[in-house]
Amino acid sequence: MALNPFFLQGSSNEQYLVQDLINEQLKIYGIDVYYIPRKFIRTDDILREVETSKFDDNFIIEAYLDNYEGYAPGSDLMTKFGLRLKNEINLVISRERFEEFISPLMNGRQVGIDDGNITDYEVELTNRPKEGDLIYFPLGQRLFEIKRVEHEKPFYQLGKNYVYELQCELYEYENEDIDTSIEEIDRTVEDEGYITSLTLGGIGVTATATASIDTGIVSQIILNDDGAFYSSTPIVTIAASPTGNPSDNATAVAITTSVGGVRSVDSIRLTFGGRGYDISNPPLVTITGGNGTGAAATAVVADNGVNQFTITNAGENYFVEPVVTVVGVASTAAIARATFNPITGTVTGIQIVNSGFGYTEAPTVQISSGSTVSVGGTYVYGETVTGSLSGTTAEVRYYNLRTDLNVINPPGELRVAVNSGQFSAGEAIIGSASSATYILKSYDNDNYQESYDTYDNNEEFETEADQILDFTETNPFGEY
Repeated sequence: MALNPFFLQGSSNEQYLVQDLINEQLKIYGIDVYYIPRKFIRTDDILREVETSKFDDNFIIEAYLDNYEGYAPGSDLMTKFGLRLKNEINLVISRERFEEFISPLMNGRQVGIDDGNITDYEVELTNRPKEGDLIYFPLGQRLFEIKRVEHEKPFYQLGKNYVYELQCELYEYENEDIDTSIEEIDRTVEDEGYITSLTLGGIGVTATATASIDTGIVSQIILNDDGAFYSSTPIVTIAASPTGNPSDNATAVAITTSVGGVRSVDSIRLTFGGRGYDISNPPLVTITGGNGTGAAATAVVADNGVNQFTITNAGENYFVEPVVTVVGVASTAAIARATFNPITGTVTGIQIVNSGFGYTEAPTVQISSGSTVSVGGTYVYGETVTGSLSGTTAEVRYYNLRTDLNVINPPGELRVAVNSGQFSAGEAIIGSASSATYILKSYDNDNYQESYDTYDNNEEFETEADQILDFTETNPFGEY
């Protein structure tokens, strides 16, 4: 039997009335949320994956929170990586409001300028909310990602749909670029994700040192056998000087290296060449300790060589080993290596590789300058920074400029994400937009929030599991 012809069964006016009533209800019982569309910066056309995305727009829209009893039940899951908080919510928004006030502003391809390069940001499915977009939920001060959009519920009342139901899950940050210009939102993800913390230094101060010469000094230590299986640095002992004065005894340190998991002695450097040794009867050199075996060396004695370097100014901003040059008239020039403290950026000493011989007067010591390329400036959130030596790029997440003059080597700390490679200590970190330039003292690739994660018990789980089944040597279930 046909429908009753005396009823309209969904005229345009009836549909408009329902839509207006829904809009009014949402404005009365709803809450304001921020809708943040995802822009695709780079995609893999073969695997159809989004490699890089960006969130830099925001739209306020009223939404009804369908979870009247709190977050959806069962959203907290215990996994092998710890406790995972999904915190699912369902939001209902007006179809008309979205299509009239948000869709027109997102329509089609948007062409912008990113770090001086013209870039296409592709926005798909702009006629409705799409999966992957974000919702900022002010009540919980959290970002949620849209996992599913239900656009046919209720099902065609009076022949039309009036709302979108957004099924959202707590957003898991994956190094996307979030720069909405709303501080409350941007700071929510400032320290999330895989963050590299860069410690920066200012303009350096060149270290200075002097050299002294003497006769009958230990000129160098020749390594005859590097030994093996050292778990710590062995102790090098040089026989006492024939003068009988303990202050004339030469001293040296071992430099170790590890190849293929086996730690051995790489070289031996003199810290003091001593004096009064017999050229024809070099002192005995013994290498002990370190839980290793086999290392052996012999000493060479010379006259009128450098037997000691004295630091007169430790300098500032040395984050890579400085080059030491000994300048003077000699039969054989001295060779030396500097040691430095990467935390304070100061030179801590100069070790003798070869004292040289034939000096008639003490030579001059030249130490390469500390970092001097810092030109100041303030990094900008979201800009790309580049390492001058490594070529590594990353995006700025946070920058703290120190102004405390009591802090050694300001300016401070830079946190970056989306790294393209590994930075190198001592290189300049240059901002593409701000042109800020500072020297990198050190860096930490650990997640900045890792130490605050009370549920991060992976190492504890692994340790306990090894007590049950040991997978470190062989598969206990056999090989195939």
